[in-house]
Amino acid sequence: MMTDAVIGKTTDQAEEMVQTFSSMIIGDDVDTDILEDAATLEGVSKFPARIKCATLAWKALHKALNK
Repeated sequence: MMTDAVIGKTTDQAEEMVQTFSSMIIGDDVDTDILEDAATLEGVSKFPARIKCATLAWKALHKALNK
């Protein structure tokens, strides 16, 4: 889902998506339109045990973008 969402995006756009996804997953109120299909994971915030799984790829992308 993440890969499909960031294909064709600039580095800045991808980083904005990472930040938006991270905020969404911890339950913050964010505009999820930028996330495309990944916004369907919004409900994960209700299951703390699943947050790590849902954010793993996004955290890896963040590290790659900032290396």
